[in-house]
Amino acid sequence: MDTNTNEKVHCLIIGSGPAGYTAAIYASRAGLNPVLYQGIQPGGQLTITTEVENYPGYPEGIQGPEMMVHFENQAKRMGADIRYGLATKVDFSAQPYKVEIDEEKWIEADAVIISTGASAKWLGLESEQRLNGYGVSACAVCDGFFFKGKEVAIVGAGDTAAEEALYLSKICSQVHMVVRKGEMRASKVMQERVLKTANIKVYWHSVTDEVLGDKKVEAVRLKNVETGEKTEIPVSAFFVAIGHQPNSDIFKGWLDMDEAGYLKTVPGSSKTNIEGVFAAGDVQDKIYRQAVTAAGSGCMAALDTERYLSEKGLH
Repeated sequence: MDTNTNEKVHCLIIGSGPAGYTAAIYASRAGLNPVLYQGIQPGGQLTITTEVENYPGYPEGIQGPEMMVHFENQAKRMGADIRYGLATKVDFSAQPYKVEIDEEKWIEADAVIISTGASAKWLGLESEQRLNGYGVSACAVCDGFFFKGKEVAIVGAGDTAAEEALYLSKICSQVHMVVRKGEMRASKVMQERVLKTANIKVYWHSVTDEVLGDKKVEAVRLKNVETGEKTEIPVSAFFVAIGHQPNSDIFKGWLDMDEAGYLKTVPGSSKTNIEGVFAAGDVQDKIYRQAVTAAGSGCMAALDTERYLSEKGLH
């Protein structure tokens, strides 16, 4: 592996979003002179979200992209060096650690904070992407409130889909749940709860043929995979709950992960299995996946990094 170093930094943060920017704010205030590379999606998943109403401090709500600009500007004001660039390879074999940026430049760092996030899995429909943020969402907890009292659809069959369907059933008039097979993958108790909920209707052996609507979601067209029959259901929102993919591929072989690829951290901390490498946000959190919890874990990672560097006599 050619790892000729082009630059040496004290604290390197990989990835932006609430976790990365919060880590940068705290690391800057601690005098760690952090360098943050924003990754392929500067600002993370919130940049494809429209209204954010559940983040404290914004009583009127705020647009996701605007909120991430605020995060970035605050990190810059504290002194963080924010850069465009994507981490493409790592070498954690010895300290200082090495991270390749854009397949062309190697950075050496005394400590690394990983906040590369996760990406929602999508069905791959053109209409799904076109209406993303206009009724199509991958987070019912984030966006369900905007469709209070309305009919919505959700696709998925695992525990997350079941949990989100139940969540939506409490605020929406009717939840249409689309399941590809004749059974769910969700745990038995979650399946029972879904099936016992009066305003959740499950469409078995069904797939999404198309999300309908010009400028916002107006209906969803389903296809029965056994009969080929197509059905149109008027809905105001379409939620995709078929899972998330943590952006952790470049750390395979270096860091401990679970079977889905989420980075494992020591409980109650941001520490990975490699000393001096920390993880925050959705790349290590498959349970909550909220902006506020990501920001909290970014704070933890920066504090853990400061303590680590102090113990090593590097700060």
